[in-house]
Amino acid sequence: MARQTPSLRGLCYPIIATAGVLLGCTEDGGETTPGIRAALGGDASADNGFTVARNVREFVFPHDHGPHPGYRSEWWYLTAVVATDDDPPREFGVQFTLFRQGLAPGADNDGPGSGPEAWRTGQGYMAHLALSDVAARRHLAAERFSRGHRELAGAQAKPFRVYLDDWQLASASDGFAPQRLVAKTADFAVDLVLEVGRPITLQGEGGLSRKGPDNASYYYSVPRMQAHGDLAVGDAAHRVRGLAWMDREWSTSVLADAYAGWDWFAFHLDDGRDLMLYRLRRVDGRGDAFNSGSVGDGRNSRTLAAGDFLLTPVEHWRGWPVAWRLELSYEDSEEYIVRAAFEDQVMDTSVRYWEGVAYLTDDRGRRRGAGYMELTGY
Repeated sequence: MARQTPSLRGLCYPIIATAGVLLGCTEDGGETTPGIRAALGGDASADNGFTVARNVREFVFPHDHGPHPGYRSEWWYLTAVVATDDDPPREFGVQFTLFRQGLAPGADNDGPGSGPEAWRTGQGYMAHLALSDVAARRHLAAERFSRGHRELAGAQAKPFRVYLDDWQLASASDGFAPQRLVAKTADFAVDLVLEVGRPITLQGEGGLSRKGPDNASYYYSVPRMQAHGDLAVGDAAHRVRGLAWMDREWSTSVLADAYAGWDWFAFHLDDGRDLMLYRLRRVDGRGDAFNSGSVGDGRNSRTLAAGDFLLTPVEHWRGWPVAWRLELSYEDSEEYIVRAAFEDQVMDTSVRYWEGVAYLTDDRGRRRGAGYMELTGY
């Protein structure tokens, strides 16, 4: 999802490549970097020739695991909460996201041929990589940009592969899974194998996720993936295992002016359920009718409407709401506290947002689930 000023509003497209760096522009001519998650789902009027998500569509796999260049913005988003086998275990969070941004409507995803022709993709890419070391209360993050090019950055459906330079999430076979995430920076490295254990969840109305009365994106999740592999932090290596969550979303819109941002949560509950919630944060402070989510156990999945849950901030750190009261009322009433594993998991990248490990606890403080929390527009 994303980060920046209140809601990435007032952005003009397309992003352009200048001196090897992707730049966008605001209405007053200032530079910024659009295209992150909070930007994907708003004002459908500013399509500029790109396709707009308006109606329920049929999802076709593996095709929809790949790029949708007719739409302006798209992301492949993976988070994992993993731990060592030590006693007590040492826990880590991993985030990898590849963002694709269309530079012009009608552009192909990959340029034909080689040489100068290979640069005529009409696509820009941004990747974020982060690691949360819970015991050390340390959050490490990195960011990369590239113009679309077969040797530099891109996405494909079969075999599944999304990449920017040597950061890559790719199938280990001709199918969608198993996958392997391999990425490294000067401070840390990630090498995880991901196995899909549950069916895809189409979010919203059959995969059409509405972010306002006239705004929507196409959105699906792979909610529970078994993850195992290796992490390196500095000179220390760790063998880890745990659970991962993948989100896929594409759209042409940006959030409407009525919204300041959004708060998003995805949890693997200890009772076997998978829970996703997002809360659109209105400028006027009122609750929003387009808040949504889903809950499932691998056999059944249920879409949650705005009236099925309530999220209320209860603790803040430097303006970020790092603890929440969550009330679920779609069947029996349930109440939890959502709490950051540690406060400073801010993505201090070109667009600033909070993205990190969080826990679900019950009224006695007992842990009932773990996952990721994302806060935008603060």
